[in-house]
Amino acid sequence: MRRTVITLLAVTALGAGLAGCTSSDPVAGEGAGEQTRTITHAMGTTEVPAQPKRVVVLDSDKIDSALSLGVVPVGAAQAGEVAGWPSYFGADRVAGIKQVGLLTEPDLEAITALQPDLILGSKFRQEKFYDELSAIAPTVFTERVGITWKENFLLDGQALGKEQEAKDLLAGYEKRAKDLGTRLGDAAARKISIVRFRPTEIRVYGPDSFSGLVLGDVGLGRPERQLLANKEDKRFDKVSPERISEVDGDIIFVTAFGEKAAAEQAKVTGGNLWKNLSAVKAGKAYVVADETWMTGIGVTAAGKILDDLEKFVPTA
Repeated sequence: MRRTVITLLAVTALGAGLAGCTSSDPVAGEGAGEQTRTITHAMGTTEVPAQPKRVVVLDSDKIDSALSLGVVPVGAAQAGEVAGWPSYFGADRVAGIKQVGLLTEPDLEAITALQPDLILGSKFRQEKFYDELSAIAPTVFTERVGITWKENFLLDGQALGKEQEAKDLLAGYEKRAKDLGTRLGDAAARKISIVRFRPTEIRVYGPDSFSGLVLGDVGLGRPERQLLANKEDKRFDKVSPERISEVDGDIIFVTAFGEKAAAEQAKVTGGNLWKNLSAVKAGKAYVVADETWMTGIGVTAAGKILDDLEKFVPTA
């Protein structure tokens, strides 16, 4: 009789344990019993910690994703022309982040030394390093950069164990953008130009760029030249200093990527061709931060772009 009771209790306990392990719940990891979750991403599926504590990020959008969700990475890769971390989060929040190479060349030894429990990266930039990174820690890659920034943010949030927080932040941004468009009146009639100086070229940015997508969320119009209607890639196009008249619009927002680009910006914007642009003559050409308009590619950076639009685009 006693043996039968013990058996029944064991079966009952086992059944309760199985009932608690559904496909949507965290499951116990091997060894220490740490809980994990399965994340489906650009490179397949990966088991990640339910609450990762030591995160390394390998693209600028991942820095924005993590910090926006309250996770300070232990390490991050940098863009080649710009040192340091996004200033729009404040120096105190980014002070402890260690550099682990460049976006296109992550430093595997430096990453290993940080003992991460999660690595976030991009197939677009780091596909060839995926196997080596996965040998260091669970690694989750988004597919592309820029045009899919919202989907990327939600996937990053899922990997970080902050899925609902990511959804809430994105919904808040989208509502703010829509409300701003309403306050601006006939937003589509405003032709907003986006110009970026890089060390060796000048670009205009189209509707599929990060900043172009934010303007689209607000409902703002773009100059015909920057719709890139005849281009397969609608992120950006190049213009020469001699054809700078092509960047004109009702309002021009200007950024520079690094010190060499800033020097080129000063040279071009000091010339007569630039000074003869209608927006420049009207005093409606504004220098804005490259780190928010171009490299941030995340929900906090998008909010900073909205700040600039509220400041510089007059309401109807």
